[in-house]
Amino acid sequence: MAKNAVTVEDVREVQDNFKAGVTQHEGKEYNEAIESFKAAASILADEDNLKEFQRKLKSGKYKLQQESIAYMGCAAVHLSNLIKELDDDQKEQVPVDTQLTEAFKGW
Repeated sequence: MAKNAVTVEDVREVQDNFKAGVTQHEGKEYNEAIESFKAAASILADEDNLKEFQRKLKSGKYKLQQESIAYMGCAAVHLSNLIKELDDDQKEQVPVDTQLTEAFKGW
């Protein structure tokens, strides 16, 4: 299967879902946060990898907060990888949150 090219719109959508998930997680709305992180992680994702991640999570005995954190990490790595695939012109079109940019520099 050919990999789809990342677009500015894709990154914006992933970033919006990720930010919503962080806000929900901070508000202790863990179920909603998980859904937002899942939505972020599923855009242009390798479905097999995402299913494997979900299978491994379900096999563990995690609290809802821990599950939310796991999905947050998955969505964050996905967003970081998508941003890296943009060319310089595209990166200028996406107002990537400065806190996210700083966090992703070390990845």
